[in-house]
Amino acid sequence: MLNNTSVNACVATLRLVITLVGPALLSMGLSGRPAAATDESVGVVTLVVETAEVELGTLSTFDAAAWQDVVLGGIHPNVFTMALRAAATAVDRGDVADPRTLTVIDFSQPSTNRRMWVYDLRTRTLLFEDLVSHGRGSGRTMATSFSNQPESYRSSLGLYRTAETYIGKHGYSLRLDGLEPGINDRARERAIVMHAADYVNAGAAQAQGYLGRSLGCPALRPEISRPLIDAVKNGSLVFAYSPDPEWLKTSKYLL
Repeated sequence: MLNNTSVNACVATLRLVITLVGPALLSMGLSGRPAAATDESVGVVTLVVETAEVELGTLSTFDAAAWQDVVLGGIHPNVFTMALRAAATAVDRGDVADPRTLTVIDFSQPSTNRRMWVYDLRTRTLLFEDLVSHGRGSGRTMATSFSNQPESYRSSLGLYRTAETYIGKHGYSLRLDGLEPGINDRARERAIVMHAADYVNAGAAQAQGYLGRSLGCPALRPEISRPLIDAVKNGSLVFAYSPDPEWLKTSKYLL
């Protein structure tokens, strides 16, 4: 899939080809008649168009093939590919303009695992791989139940756009806007935000068999919360995954 940047690059490439190749063919006299020369030049341009589209499509930020040589961390390849597809759809729909980062949370993994990854979409690098909490209403070690309802204390799935930072009861925090109606679009109303929490602690998680839980927020280790929030704030994307059949079937970003 080509994003807007790739499409613009493609158009620029084609204009360059038409300017340089078309007149060159005519001046070289590859055909005895001007009409025939025009046909030949068009044929060459058409061939270059197809080549340019293949190359730019392969190099698109949202094409998993473009990440083949990147260290992705412990994320499952199918989850990463799904997150890229959702991000590409959000850009195509105009729901986000130019996201710098893509954060992926895999709630199908136990909370004791490092199940959150932050990728820089511009440099194609892994910035963070770390712990993240789920809501206490979603389960103990595994998050198995999700909700968009206030006071449910459950996590929500789907695609979010990061918003502004603020100082709250958990210190430096980041507001999230859910982009999926009926799935996570009440995130701001529910105060579902990224914030630091002392209960997000690897030692405690190993000792008790599960990570401390939030009221639905993706809470972070205090040691990495500020640099992570600063990396993803203001218009980037967060993709929260679980193999929930209803969400997978109805999400507008996965269709």
